[in-house]
Amino acid sequence: MAITETRNLPAPFIQSLGEYYGKELPALTKDKMDVSQWAPTVAGQDPYQADAYTLAGTQGKGIGAFEDYLTAGAAYTGPDAYKQFMSPYQQQVIDATMTSFDKQAAMQRRGISDRASQLGAYGGSRMGVAQSEYDAASDMNRALTESRLLQQGYGQAQAGAQTAFGQQQGLAGMVPGLYQADIATLGTVGAQQQAQAQAEADAAREGKRMEAFEPYERLGFLGQGLTGIMGGYGNQYQFQQQPNPTPLQTALGTGATLAGIYGAVRGQPAGLGNYMPGQQRTGYN
Repeated sequence: MAITETRNLPAPFIQSLGEYYGKELPALTKDKMDVSQWAPTVAGQDPYQADAYTLAGTQGKGIGAFEDYLTAGAAYTGPDAYKQFMSPYQQQVIDATMTSFDKQAAMQRRGISDRASQLGAYGGSRMGVAQSEYDAASDMNRALTESRLLQQGYGQAQAGAQTAFGQQQGLAGMVPGLYQADIATLGTVGAQQQAQAQAEADAAREGKRMEAFEPYERLGFLGQGLTGIMGGYGNQYQFQQQPNPTPLQTALGTGATLAGIYGAVRGQPAGLGNYMPGQQRTGYN
């Protein structure tokens, strides 16, 4: 009895692609990949960032930038703070004012004498009383005038001290802010430069990574395409294999053939089976 073996084989070009894929994949993955060339890196600190850091840590510029101004402002406080703001011409102004006042007082005193002479009372008690009253009032006015001048100078000096103290306070608040603005500007510009350097480093690293993975991606595309082709392209070839008959099968086949021929020659009806000479037939005339 013959045995037939049937195999469904893919198209030759698909089989060729599969053999190529099976050969390339082990060859590509057999060695460990060196990832050191595209390991992640961090961009170094930009010089502007370094300057910002240095400035922020410098005494009197970043840290404690207000201290010098507070120290200077302390000199404008206290009971004697006004003295350094007294006008150097204060005494000269007072002296000139008092000299003018004394001249006016002398003229007024002479007028009293002249009027007493006109009234015939010169040297009398009434003249003396009038001069005494005038001198007392004049001295009082003189003292008041001088005190007003001194008070005016003192008030101006006090105002000058307060103004100077306020200026130092303003500088104590403003100067650190200016330094901080410089530090912030340096930090911002440095951060932008660092970000640019980081982007360039990342781009270079990604380029190396893509170069390293290119064979894998190329082979992966081949594998995906091959899978799609195998799923959508049916088996186009059938291979049948029929083994050669054994000697026994050959002998049996030969005997059956001879029997058929003999029966045909003797006129044996169909369906009587094989008839051998010398065999008794039954059931037929």
